[in-house]
Amino acid sequence: MTIKTQGTLTGEFLLSEGEGQISRERIVVAKGDALPAGQLLGTLGTGEYAPYNNTAADGSEIVTAILYAPLSASDNPRPTVGIVRLAEVAEARLTGLDVAARSDLAAHYVIVR
Repeated sequence: MTIKTQGTLTGEFLLSEGEGQISRERIVVAKGDALPAGQLLGTLGTGEYAPYNNTAADGSEIVTAILYAPLSASDNPRPTVGIVRLAEVAEARLTGLDVAARSDLAAHYVIVR
C-alpha cells in the first residue's frame, strides 16, 4: 500500500482577503525548487521573489508576499500570484513562519491567525 500526503492546496491558507482581488498581485518567483502554496516570500534586488530566509541579506529576509498556488521546480523565473496585503491567513498552512515573518506580514496588513 502506498500512502501519499497532499500538500497545501491553492489558496488553502487564506481565511479571508480584501474585496475583489485587492490582496493579490502578479509576481515572478526566481528559478529554483518546487514551492508549496503558503510559502512565505521576500523580494530580491532583481524584483523577483524568493523563499523567505531570515538569515539572508539579499531581500529574502523580509516577507513581502505569500505564494498563492504551488510552483513546480524550474530553471527559469516563474510568473505566479502572491498575497501581498489585506488578508487573514492560517498559521498552520504557512511555510517559513517565524516571529520576524509575522511582524513583516503585519506591516502589510496580513494577519496570522
